[in-house]
Parts: sequence; C-alpha cells; structure tokens
Amino acid sequence: MIAYGFGCHAADRSAADSAMWVSPIMQGPILIAEDDRKTASLVAIYLEREGFQTVVAHDGRTALDLAKRHAPVFVILDLMLPVVDGWEVCRQLRKTSDVPILILSAREEEIDRVSGLTLGADDYVVKPFSPRELVARVKAILRRARPQPIDDRNILVHGNLVLDKEKHKVSLGGETVPLTAHEFSLLQALMAFPGKVFTRDELLSYLYPKGEAVVIDRVIDVHIGKLRQKIEKDPSNPRFILTVRGIGYQFAETGSD
Repeated sequence: MIAYGFGCHAADRSAADSAMWVSPIMQGPILIAEDDRKTASLVAIYLEREGFQTVVAHDGRTALDLAKRHAPVFVILDLMLPVVDGWEVCRQLRKTSDVPILILSAREEEIDRVSGLTLGADDYVVKPFSPRELVARVKAILRRARPQPIDDRNILVHGNLVLDKEKHKVSLGGETVPLTAHEFSLLQALMAFPGKVFTRDELLSYLYPKGEAVVIDRVIDVHIGKLRQKIEKDPSNPRFILTVRGIGYQFAETGSD
C-alpha cells in the first residue's frame, strides 16, 4: 500500500505488503480515497491479501492527482473527503474515465445512495461495513467490467487434444470427450492462451460473464478437477492444465506435452 494524504505526502509501505503477490490480471492499482487512516489501512490490507495493489489518498485533491498518475483499475471513494469532497471527485473522474467506482460512506440516506449512483458510481456501501463483503463486491464489479479476450480461431489444438468451438466439441486422440458447458468454457479459455496464468476470479468471468451468479472462487477447482479426469492420462500429474500455486491455472505451452 502506498499512502498519500492531506498534509502528508510521504509514501509508506506496510510490512505485510512485501509478502503479497500481485494479481496478474490487474493492469493498475486500486485507489482508496478515504480520510480515515484506520479505515483506509484496513481496506488496503484486505485487498492486498487478494493480490491487488493499492494506493491511498486521504483527501480529494490527492485522489484526483493519483488517478491521473496511476490510472487505477478501481476506485473506492469516501464522500466526506477534505479539500475536495467525494461528490466532486466522482464527477471529475466520470468526465474522463469509466473506471469502476464504489462509494464507501457513513451517509446512509436513500438520497445519498441515489445521488452517488446517479453521478456514475457502480456501487454504494454504507459504513460500518464488512471488509470481506467489500472485497467480494470489488471482485464482482471487476469481473463484469473486464473485457473478455478475443480469439477468432474456431479450432484449438494442443497435441492430440482438439477443441472445436463451432461444433462445441472436444476430442482426445480422435475420441470425443463429453464435457459440461462450464468445463467446455474453461478449457476454451485456457487453450486459447497457452502459458497465460489465469486467476480463479478471472476464470469465473468465463463461467458467469455478466456476474449474474454469486459463487466462491474455489468452485473453479472443482471444475478443473473434473476436467482433468476427462482429458488427462494421469490427473495427479497433468500435462495439459497446470496448477500455478497461490494464483490459479495455466494451459501448457505448445510443445510442452
């Protein structure tokens, strides 16, 4: 976590930060604009545990400066910020960016919620709040906002494993492999980008592209396990779908089988 604040512009990094791995799906940090330092630190810790990078601003002017400097992928915004309030920060961000914004505020009146969403916020959470729920909301919004990779090949081939997107068919050594819709979607995503490391959350976006279902990311492990049973000669020692510890999964690069 890098913190910036009104009257305090020195960066500080928490001791736990060095132990956090950075999610490979993220192209920028999450900006936390919160004047209460304890709240900001708590939110940052929970996000960093999930692999996100964070930058923190304790006033609105600094928040806008950091948004320009770091191009955040998400903004968590308190309304009662000093110097420039959260309402104005939201307005300014929406003039130039469609970055997802979650308002985190002690203001609980319906008019405040409606006003925040009308300004362009994607979600509104009232304090006191659950840090775990907040992180879950961030992930869900990012899944909906994240553009899906485009791959125009109709047939994906790796050794004797063939996936035909038009026919919605998978074959191994010439024999058809019956897959569920979810298993087919996961295999298609992985085969389209051999060597790319996918997090569980990223793979969830292929199963629920519109974020219409609330599921835990470990459901991916179940689907991968069943998929391996069907396409791997030895599921305990896979040659197609590889586990990347602490992150997720990747499909073996061409020639590695």
